[in-house]
Amino acid sequence: MANGNFVDYVKIYLRSGDGGPGSAHFYRAKGITKGGPDGGDGGRGGHIILRGNRNLWTLLGFKYRKHTKASHGGNGSGNHQHGANGEDVILEVPLGTIVRDAETGKVEFEMTDHLEEKILVPGGRGGKGNSFFKSSTHQTPRYAQPGEPGIETWKVLELKILADVGLVGLPNVGKSTLLSVVSAAKPEIANYEFTTLVPNLGMVQYRDGKSFAMADIPGIIEGAHQGKGLGHRFLRHIERNASLLFCIPADADDIQGQYNILLNELREYNPELLDKPRILTLTRADRVDEELKEMRKDEIPDDLPHIYTSAVTGEGLTELKDMLYKLIIAQREESDGRQVPLEEE
Repeated sequence: MANGNFVDYVKIYLRSGDGGPGSAHFYRAKGITKGGPDGGDGGRGGHIILRGNRNLWTLLGFKYRKHTKASHGGNGSGNHQHGANGEDVILEVPLGTIVRDAETGKVEFEMTDHLEEKILVPGGRGGKGNSFFKSSTHQTPRYAQPGEPGIETWKVLELKILADVGLVGLPNVGKSTLLSVVSAAKPEIANYEFTTLVPNLGMVQYRDGKSFAMADIPGIIEGAHQGKGLGHRFLRHIERNASLLFCIPADADDIQGQYNILLNELREYNPELLDKPRILTLTRADRVDEELKEMRKDEIPDDLPHIYTSAVTGEGLTELKDMLYKLIIAQREESDGRQVPLEEE
């Protein structure tokens, strides 16, 4: 996905439709000069509705559509005819999109399910016609309600990527390269920090036609939780990954030190991130030999599974996919409260 096409934050103007006015009409026909009230209700103004779509990965469409208005409800009329409802406007967004009030910043809701729909801005109610107000003590009401005005507001849409696995590491540790060799994604790859400025997504093909989504998150630097570097722009994406794959180069000067930096930044940003299951991959394994691996085994954190991988030689890639898929299945079992066999889609 091209960087310019990845939009994860937009502020949009929305206006729902006005409700139509009710009718203050009286029945008239040949030979009937004083018929009773028969004014119908006005139609409801159009809603603005948000719909989740698992086939979308970006808020790019809103970059060119920052103003959305729904149509007004129709007027009520005689013979108890109600006005037509205004046409609803449906805005499709990727799963993992959260909605905030632009003024207060308060989170209103989050879209997590495919084809799930939520009313973002409700249309105004239609006014009641005079027939609604008829009673035994007041048989000729000569008034009707006006329609309720629509709502005018600004909302913020913010995307938090939904992926099965999120790659976490310092800048320039081989995350993008790893994603490129295990999936069909083509992230920008270069030997300098912050090559990845937006998350890259890839579908990893597993055995028997199975697959899972992997996200390459821009590199973490020390102080990221305070907004340094790319800061909160990418840390929020980590929240929406079911599991985390920590990436540290096999030839790093201080493996444990890099791991501690990553853990601390996640902890300071959101302690709940440490509850996510995680695996460590030691990338660029082609740069170290077996003797060096044995010498450095005490430097590897002992509180999580780890594996050496190399995008150059292919070392460990198949085994890494096995580890990740088993981790994903275990997560689904836990969240669904049921046993999911490895062969199940």
